[in-house]
Amino acid sequence: MVTENEQWPSLPYEEWKDTYATLHMWTQIVGKIALAQAPPLNHSWSVAFVVTPRGLMTRTLPHGERTFTMEFDFIDHQLMIRTSDGVVKNVQLAPRSVASFYADVMATMAGIGLPVKIWPLTSEIPVPIRLDTDEAHHSYDPVLANRCWIILSKVARVFEGSRCDFVGKCSPVHFFWGGFDLAVTRFSGRPAPPREGPAFMQEAYSHEVISHGFWFGSGPVLEPAFYAYAVPEPPGLKAARVQPRGAFYHGELGEFILPYETVRKSDSPEHAILAFVESTYEQAATLGRWNRAVLERAGH
Repeated sequence: MVTENEQWPSLPYEEWKDTYATLHMWTQIVGKIALAQAPPLNHSWSVAFVVTPRGLMTRTLPHGERTFTMEFDFIDHQLMIRTSDGVVKNVQLAPRSVASFYADVMATMAGIGLPVKIWPLTSEIPVPIRLDTDEAHHSYDPVLANRCWIILSKVARVFEGSRCDFVGKCSPVHFFWGGFDLAVTRFSGRPAPPREGPAFMQEAYSHEVISHGFWFGSGPVLEPAFYAYAVPEPPGLKAARVQPRGAFYHGELGEFILPYETVRKSDSPEHAILAFVESTYEQAATLGRWNRAVLERAGH
């Protein structure tokens, strides 16, 4: 658990990358169950997870006349399955292969009368793998998993507050299991140019957006970091000056990046995150000619 003098815990990529990889696969299993059962809400909002006082949870999902939720509990380290008729079951979070976890989850679901079929191939992974046969990923360190959740909880609170002065369409603050990232997205209200890629990505970016998020690193950024981007990206954004010190535009990703270590070592991590969100939004919205007078609360 985190100590009192380290409210924003460290989580070095190299230290936790194996647990991270396994947990990413486990969340994809639960996420795909949500995808199979949830109504197709715009921008995949119905299948994203929410941060809870204990971990990460699906929204309420239908199954016939019943409903259920699935929650990763990073305090007692178990996947909790709760149904509308009072059934509660759990699957332990412990060192085990993805294939073993997959089999246990599916058997538990069937055993309580909630059988579900999912497409077992991973999403948003450079080289997709089958979740039901994955024996390569099998690490789980409960201390590091708990730190992951603590960080997400703290970031979610700051992100929630950052939305308050924006009165246009805005997503919830939620966790996407495909990219294993926490995100909140603002919309201008105008359609965006058509986008290439899979159908869910085309739909996600059907309208102009400015998005902020946090993820634990992948590809060219192998460390936890905050990100910000605009779709479409307005001319001049790459060269825009943003806050706080340490934030920069990553040319390969096409996003502004703020390393988590820079935030946690600052005098006020909360203020550093807000400065990043507000400055990147203001630059992107101004350069993109968003109607800020309509989209923002008076006096912002």
